[in-house]
Formats: sequence, structure tokens, C-alpha cells
Amino acid sequence: MVTTLEINTRGQGLYEFTDQLAALVSRSGISDGLCTIMIRHTSASLCIQENADPSAQHDLERWLSRLVPENDALYTHIFEGADDMPAHIKAALTATSLSVPVQDARLMLGTWQGVFCWEHRHGSHRRSIAVHIGG
Repeated sequence: MVTTLEINTRGQGLYEFTDQLAALVSRSGISDGLCTIMIRHTSASLCIQENADPSAQHDLERWLSRLVPENDALYTHIFEGADDMPAHIKAALTATSLSVPVQDARLMLGTWQGVFCWEHRHGSHRRSIAVHIGG
């Protein structure tokens, strides 16, 4: 099964889409296999992270923003705004694709794990995520 998911973002942060992905896996007809996802953008990324305590997500966002600040004098790619080049760097430092095993038609995530789209831009975006589920 190959399809896409669309995730709407409202600025920087982590947006969980575990439930939507799990529903696709359930409908795929694949009992045991692998679910691979890839974000189709260069200024957002993917991650598997804790989904129980939002402070973990907040801390990740603040830490990465401190690591890759806006308005660095070294940036030359600034046409789309102060958040553009940092967004590209953040996406390069994190993951743009993930693979999660599937068993009994369920994602084999841990108890506190969720799948997130990590938006690195300030504005609202509609992010497209390619999904492949195979047995």
C-alpha cells in the first residue's frame, strides 16, 4: 500500500499523527511487515518521540532552536524569511524518513511513543507525508 497523509501545522512544533498512521496500517490488509514514511518537504521533519508529556516536545523544540538560531550572519539563503535556513538545517539534522515494524496489523511502537511531524517554520503549512506499508 502506498498513499499520503496530509498534516496541517500552525507554526513551529511537533504534531502527532500516530492515530492517522495506525488507521492506515489497520486498513492496509498487511498483518506483519514494515511501515515506512517520508516527509515530502525540506523545512520539516519526522520523529518518534514521547507522546505522554508535552513538556518533552516543548524541550526538544527549544533545544533545537537554540542549536540552530535564526538570523545567523552566516546564512545566505534568506529570501523566504529568518526561519527558512534554520528550518532547512533542522530538517537536515533530524529525520526525513522513518520505518516502524508492523505486527498483527499494528505499529510496533512503545508505550509512550508517538509519530510526529516536526514543523520548523513559523507559518501554517500543509505537510505531505508519503506512506508505504508492505508485508
